[in-house]
Amino acid sequence: MASTMTTKDGKPFDRSALEGLMRRRLFYTPAFDIYGGVSGLYDYGPPGCALTNNIVDIWRKHFVLKENMLEVDCTMLTPYEVLKTSGHVDKFADWMCKDPKTGEIFRADHLVEEVLEARLRGDKEARGQKVEEKEDDPKKKKKKVKTIAVVKLDDGVAQEYEEVLAKIDNYNGEELGGLMKKYDIRNPANNGELEPPVAFNLMFQTTIGPSANAPGYLRPETAQGQFLNFAKLLEFNQQSMPFASASIGKSFRNEISPRAGLLRVREFLMAEIEHFVDPEGGKKHPRFDEVKDVELELLNREVQLAGKTQVETTKIGKAVETGLVDNETLGYFLARIQLFLLRIGVDKKKIRFRQHMANEMAHYAADCWDAELLTSYGWIECVGCADRSAYDLTVHMKKTGAPLMVREPRKEPLKIEEWQIDVEKKKFGPKFKKDGKTVEAAIEALSQELREKLSLDLEKEGKIVIDVPGVGDGKVEVPKELITIEKRTRVENTREYTPNVIEPSFGIGRIVYALCEHIYWTREKDEARGVLSFPPTVAPTKVLIVPLSSHTDFKPFVRTLGDKLQDIGVSSRVDDSGASIGKRYSRNDELGTPLGITIDFQSVKDNTFTLRERDSTDQVRASLDEICKAISNLVNGTEQWADISARLPKFEGQEVD
Repeated sequence: MASTMTTKDGKPFDRSALEGLMRRRLFYTPAFDIYGGVSGLYDYGPPGCALTNNIVDIWRKHFVLKENMLEVDCTMLTPYEVLKTSGHVDKFADWMCKDPKTGEIFRADHLVEEVLEARLRGDKEARGQKVEEKEDDPKKKKKKVKTIAVVKLDDGVAQEYEEVLAKIDNYNGEELGGLMKKYDIRNPANNGELEPPVAFNLMFQTTIGPSANAPGYLRPETAQGQFLNFAKLLEFNQQSMPFASASIGKSFRNEISPRAGLLRVREFLMAEIEHFVDPEGGKKHPRFDEVKDVELELLNREVQLAGKTQVETTKIGKAVETGLVDNETLGYFLARIQLFLLRIGVDKKKIRFRQHMANEMAHYAADCWDAELLTSYGWIECVGCADRSAYDLTVHMKKTGAPLMVREPRKEPLKIEEWQIDVEKKKFGPKFKKDGKTVEAAIEALSQELREKLSLDLEKEGKIVIDVPGVGDGKVEVPKELITIEKRTRVENTREYTPNVIEPSFGIGRIVYALCEHIYWTREKDEARGVLSFPPTVAPTKVLIVPLSSHTDFKPFVRTLGDKLQDIGVSSRVDDSGASIGKRYSRNDELGTPLGITIDFQSVKDNTFTLRERDSTDQVRASLDEICKAISNLVNGTEQWADISARLPKFEGQEVD
């Protein structure tokens, strides 16, 4: 649902200005643009690639290195059987509805959301309240709901709309169809009636090999490859539990109606973690104490089901203790997710964690929370964190017979008293002939409770009667000369179990875009020029080298500075155009370049340079070694600009428009 957005300096946020900047400066561009483009597909340019790579690099350090995770890179092509077993073939779908006259397709939940939001905005305008318009996606062929009917809603209807919007993710196809009928939701373009919602599978189907006999899909997530390699990863990890695997790579979803620019695309970069944990012992995490005091903004499912969206600021330790968050390992990753988002520059006031409601959550999940970031498009899911229980390993093990489980020695032998059954195989075969294996399998499947009861029948009646579907009338009599049922003690020295999985899943493209909205602003003196205040750690280019003019005396210093920065692993670019120093810095502020070095005639005399900081435009002057040391510390995050400006001499002047 849309929400009012402001820039970091408190001004109204202008989405069209930011998206125009990002396309003009080639952060991203529509794919196949000269052919008219394809909805939901984008190419990243140099600054977009660098920004994405820097965020992924920090992600690796924050998670893979910090947690000693095992990183894998699995194939994107996935056989049909794998995704049939995982449930994606049958269940990985969204609800779509069609205009039978025009053939236009809508995603049902988005259409309901947009129409109700438009009506609420019209109601507010009719009442003289301030209204924020939702802009159209400039690359979308069909216009979204934009015309607002300035009409007051009946008493209670506005509240009803708000409650529906708070629960929009919880409705299934039939319920969405009911909402469309109840609120008379039609095609916004022509007021035409729409067909009821139907499920549309989001996977891209293909064939593997030339015969077309091996159907497959482009993967919709990176998780399945990690599950299928579990046994090998466990062996690589010397059979030690718990452990986590991680994977970074492209995934594909055939979105019904891509919109919202980079936020809903058909090909996207994911970073996923599968943390395998012993289900016994409450899924504790050994480092939970390190994060227990981290405060999160939590929106729980009960609040949403009440039609509200109020968050509660809660320490993750308390959330786990009260059972709001299911277990320590899930809570640990929620806290670590927030710390990662803050580390790359996301605005803390624009982060919340929303708990999945019943219809959203997979049937096998114990709990699931989304890290949502506030954007001009509303609250957008950027990270999902789910307790997937043992579902994935279990279904793949059942399908293939592969031992996707943990076997570990017990600290102390476990003595188990149980009812055991022995059959007299030499007599069993001749008695039941072709049904022998079926009957024997039915006997093996008997529960302990039923075995105890049958032991009494065997002793009293000299036979037992069991249910065996498909054999005779479904009832089979087994005499005592063919079977023995006794209570015995069995000693187990080894424990076998299927791990549960906690899965944090990051949509890198969404995080990139939301971050850009959070750190975008304009200067008072030049509102036509935007500034992207990337932290130095994630900025696409760290340093701009600016010679005062094209004078030949400056050229050796440009080369020396570039080489020195390369040696310390810092990216830089040179702007030696004829524009003023101020304009050169201004256009690189749009690229988010945090630091700038000016080479002037004083540099030629004494080998000192000015270092400019993007946001404050403050400058200091020092030797080449001091400047490079300061840059290295800023880029590595070991110092802030306040530290640099406090210890290096301040420099006034020289930034002229």
